[in-house]
Amino acid sequence: MDTHDVSHVPEYLRYLQVQKQNLTNAKAVKGHPAIPKKSKDEILMQFMSRRMQLMRMETPANPVNLQASFLPHAYPPCVRPFSALKKVMIDSLCLETHHRGRYLLLRTVTPTDTLTSVMAIVEDEVGSVLMLLLYNQEQELSGAQSLREGTVLVVKEPYVKVMADGDYGIRVDHLSDVWFIPEFDDLVPLSWRERVTQADENASTWKAKGNEHFDRGDHRSAIQCYSKTLEAHPSPELLVIAQLNRALSCLKSDRFDAALRDVESVLQVSELSAKALFRKAQALYQLQRFKESCETHAILAEKFPGNTMAAHENARASARLVEQDSGKYDFRKMILEANTLQPPRLDHATYIGPVTVKQTRSHGRGLFTAEAVKAGDLLFCEKAFAHAFHKGNASGLRLLLNVDMDKATIGTQAELIELIVQKLYKNPSLLPGFVDHHGKYKSVDVLEVDSIAVVDTFLVGRIVLLNSFGCPLVSRESHIRSMKGDDTAKKANEQFHSCGFWSMASYINHSCLSNARRSFIGDMMIVRASRDLPPETEITFWYKSPMNGDPTELPVDLQHWGFKCDCTLCQDIRSLKPSVLLDRSRISADLQRLFKRPKINSRKIEDTISSLAGTYCRPASEVPRLALYSSYLSLAAFYASSGNLREAVKFGLMSLESLGFVIEGGNIPHVSDAPLVVQTWGLMNDGVVGCWMILCFAYRELASPLASQAGGYAKLSYRICVGEDGTFDQTYDRLSNRVDGLLTTAK
Repeated sequence: MDTHDVSHVPEYLRYLQVQKQNLTNAKAVKGHPAIPKKSKDEILMQFMSRRMQLMRMETPANPVNLQASFLPHAYPPCVRPFSALKKVMIDSLCLETHHRGRYLLLRTVTPTDTLTSVMAIVEDEVGSVLMLLLYNQEQELSGAQSLREGTVLVVKEPYVKVMADGDYGIRVDHLSDVWFIPEFDDLVPLSWRERVTQADENASTWKAKGNEHFDRGDHRSAIQCYSKTLEAHPSPELLVIAQLNRALSCLKSDRFDAALRDVESVLQVSELSAKALFRKAQALYQLQRFKESCETHAILAEKFPGNTMAAHENARASARLVEQDSGKYDFRKMILEANTLQPPRLDHATYIGPVTVKQTRSHGRGLFTAEAVKAGDLLFCEKAFAHAFHKGNASGLRLLLNVDMDKATIGTQAELIELIVQKLYKNPSLLPGFVDHHGKYKSVDVLEVDSIAVVDTFLVGRIVLLNSFGCPLVSRESHIRSMKGDDTAKKANEQFHSCGFWSMASYINHSCLSNARRSFIGDMMIVRASRDLPPETEITFWYKSPMNGDPTELPVDLQHWGFKCDCTLCQDIRSLKPSVLLDRSRISADLQRLFKRPKINSRKIEDTISSLAGTYCRPASEVPRLALYSSYLSLAAFYASSGNLREAVKFGLMSLESLGFVIEGGNIPHVSDAPLVVQTWGLMNDGVVGCWMILCFAYRELASPLASQAGGYAKLSYRICVGEDGTFDQTYDRLSNRVDGLLTTAK
């Protein structure tokens, strides 16, 4: 939704087709021995040479040379306990085969390289080597926790693929299919150990080693050492210290579920441990459990009133709880935060307003109003479950190829998949709520093996491609760009490279005749009603905008989501004869050419618009006349700037009415004391704000009482479009040198 889908662009479609052909070719060698064509020395030399070459390369700016992330055919993660797996060696592996019931014990023999996966050459116990490709691990295996030369690991149920260059590699997509083994583990052969663990290494020694790793920022190794401390029969005092230290390491590495378990264990034996209470409150905060975090802080404040850091964190948790309960946000402050932070992941809570999830008649579950709402009312304001930010240059963009779904997208979807997989893997308590959005995909029904979360990467990938939203940094900036531009199609269908996943928003079904509007501030999505809605009304917004200016592109193609839109607009389009649509398209093209001429011939344009209106038979209040909207609006702006204010009002109202608005009291001459009233709200887009401001401009001379009312509707429409109206006066002004009120200095 608003992501950059390039599945039908020839230059990118070719990449998808090549990947499909590669998979077909790979089937021909399935089951063949995975014996490398090169010697061990050749494999090592080639890897190191390519690594040095890539380190010298700059990120390509040519879109065709984007890094491509390829999702192969889906396969399930290993769900067998490790005790049920049998060890195999590299020379017994077969190509294009998932070796179920087997595992590899490996050691890295090179530093890592990173493109779309973390790569290294690994060897088994007899010295056979292959390339290892770990997907969705890039951010985890960085810094002090990087995959260093000599790292020992287990790959469960290994899969050997034929890579694009014809060489072989062990591909791992699921995080739980690889274990990083500490040097002291019994699985590590003596020949691979730098030193043998001494029998007299006690709990204190392991705790000291854990502290050393923590100080270096290697939280994974620190957790392993603190766990070893707990296994070494520590004293009661040392046991508590080790659990608290492990909890802190877990907090630092975003393992909030594990941190919570450790501090709960400490609180069972030391009910008033300040560190345990503080770290519990922190873990609950990061899991968005703000009420419980505040309750924990209340105990902490009562027992340890002098703890200033705890007081600060308590205030932060209390602020989030207020947002969560009331939906009251300082949106202007949030915009400043979004423009300052990179990535713009804001520290704010999710507010769920008068909405509820219910079953629909034909489109699964959807979101419905729980009470009557008015146009502009806040339905919910949701923090992204995960958000992948793109800065705006070529760096960081990837071409994501999904063969199973036959999709190609450009943006940060690959990064988003990695972020979500990591978050779920580290915090399995979040799994049930997330996998609620999988559609018909059949995944494994095992959530944990050997106390490790099992996360199906391909399930996450499917959910991201079906339910993620492309998003601007701030919708106000997108709105301003739209209003300053002159390409109507681009305005209506702006695509974004940043993207995120919002759980509540994912329940909203598509309709071209949407009744809600989404907007963004950083990783916060704001959803407001775009018309008055009675209770029990399904909330909808468009996945793809129908307002692209080309009648031949209606009804909107929703094959990606597996359904057809059944709104009255699409039903009407399907009922028309092809000749009518061709006439509509031809006349629309004629209008575009007329508006592009150096001198506007308003009479000719009005006659052509009348011809276009003749291709419609149902009133706009029933079926919006989208092909007429932009022409009416352009005429209104032309007449307003020419001083013909009566015609400006006439065509401004007609523009709104073409979107389905039903407006009373706005015609000229104005009936004394008759208010300007929107009886029915129509489709909402950025241009509606400018249209109301054009009316406001004209009414100042023709019917001054209506000017302020039109200005009020402009501000309300702005709130719906950008999510807030606190910045309206920084963006629009009646005294602007533009007839649509947009300030030329707005940015």
